[in-house]
Amino acid sequence: MDRLARRLLASLVAALVVPLSPALHAQEAGEKAPPSQSALDADLFYQLLLGELNAREGEPSAGFALILDAARRTGDPALYQRAVEIAFQNRSGDAALQAARAWKKAEPQSREANRYVLQILLALNRIGETGDALKGEIALADPKDRPAVIAAIPRSYSRAADKKQAATVVEQALADYTGNSATGVAAWTAIGRVRLAAGDAAGALDAARRGQAVNDRSEGPVVLALELMDAKAPQAEEVVKKYLEGKPIPEIRMGYARALLDEQRYGEALAQLKVITAERPDFAEAWLVQGSLLAQDNQLAPAEAAVKKYIDLAETLRSGEERSRGLAQAYLVLSQIAEKRGDLKAASAWLDKVENSQDLVAAQNRRASILARQGKMDEALKLIQAIPERNPGDERMKVMAEVNLLRDHRQFKAAYELLSKEAAKDPDDTDLVYEQAMLADKLGNPAEMERLLRQIIASKPDYHHAYNALGYSFAERGERLPEAKQLIEKALQFAPGDPFISDSLGWVEFRMGNKPEALRILENAYKSRPDPEIAAHLGEVLWSMGQRDRAQVVWREGLLLASDNETLLETLKRLKVKP
Repeated sequence: MDRLARRLLASLVAALVVPLSPALHAQEAGEKAPPSQSALDADLFYQLLLGELNAREGEPSAGFALILDAARRTGDPALYQRAVEIAFQNRSGDAALQAARAWKKAEPQSREANRYVLQILLALNRIGETGDALKGEIALADPKDRPAVIAAIPRSYSRAADKKQAATVVEQALADYTGNSATGVAAWTAIGRVRLAAGDAAGALDAARRGQAVNDRSEGPVVLALELMDAKAPQAEEVVKKYLEGKPIPEIRMGYARALLDEQRYGEALAQLKVITAERPDFAEAWLVQGSLLAQDNQLAPAEAAVKKYIDLAETLRSGEERSRGLAQAYLVLSQIAEKRGDLKAASAWLDKVENSQDLVAAQNRRASILARQGKMDEALKLIQAIPERNPGDERMKVMAEVNLLRDHRQFKAAYELLSKEAAKDPDDTDLVYEQAMLADKLGNPAEMERLLRQIIASKPDYHHAYNALGYSFAERGERLPEAKQLIEKALQFAPGDPFISDSLGWVEFRMGNKPEALRILENAYKSRPDPEIAAHLGEVLWSMGQRDRAQVVWREGLLLASDNETLLETLKRLKVKP
């Protein structure tokens, strides 16, 4: 045996022996070794070695079977966990679930084993089967940790495809905990959250009220009520007001002020902010929002004082993105105040304090997005347009901010027209022309899209995005497929191995009827970059080849990655599939 082979064997021995050797450590400490961990005989060693070699050398199914069998024979949790890992590496959710359930059966009181079962079922989107595991997760938790465990449940079910089923499962699991003084608040809040996720605002409000009835000083039901106010459930405000009658934490009152702002109840919001700054003068955020509202109301002197107070407080805080954005917003408000006073020099000086244009654009983008959601698109656009331009690239940054805002709210025509004007100023800006082409596609104008993409290819022959986009558009429409393939292969020459371009190639192969080749390409692309759009294409190829169980697994994984992906949702709707 050569030196390299010996090293490999030694490393495998170490990897296999360590999880199975608590007996050695126990003997060194003078303790009695656990009997179930005492026998790593030659047969077992060889089985584990063979399992690991299979798992690492391209035969993961065989490796999984060997490791799982060893886990059952020894009862070793590390081996059960290893079997699950091998199954996941082989992208076999069902095998992972088999190993986790075997582990749970061997160790019924193991919270870790139970948690694996629950997490795998959630990942596979088999929500209806999670009830027992969820009950186990709660029951096996330390009583002092149980409220926190319950509070985390809605997040665990947030990616469930069937939100109503998830709400039903969670409610059934928590039925025994809602009447308990120690867990009642957490249980009702969790129930309210899953109801809200399922679109049941009335049920969520009822849960918030019941949670508050258990303990009217608890924040959980109130935070839920604030979210319901955002969801336009005005009765939820009663829950918030009841909590505010006591001694609330400032974060809750701040959340209430923001909810009032969203409803354009500026006077009431300002009153809440003044309470916060009176009770907690060190609560920086309240000063900034208060100053912004006062400036909007032309109360310039108190507005200036409030914003400067925020700056004094913010400069003592730890640096970070939130602090940077807050200071940028503060300087912008002070600039606006100076401008209203006619002091343009001071207005410019405040803007000069903003560290970079991106902070300024980001701050205004956030405000503009809120306005757009309120149906005030004109005001939102004016907000972005008012951002000063101090560098050559600032104008372009502002235009792209406007375009993104319009596109995010599906105003594709307005976004396209704006981009057209900007691109006309600099026809060599390929990024702008490319974005214009993508919007032409959104507008259902493939001829214009093709014209723009060919313009890019002519001016910048190595711009691989253009080749890929044009080829994919042909494939998507089932047109000029040989040319589509040539374009996508050209893109791959400039970006070898790019999973998204490979996805386009796999899709055109599928459209050309080359299903086995399409499957090979798409599987490699998805393995390289799990992405919902690639999942949509791979699942459709599998579906068309009769591998419908695998297709549904891939689609479920895609939904976990992005439940709102348009391509994936359109595919499922067209094929009439609910994975």
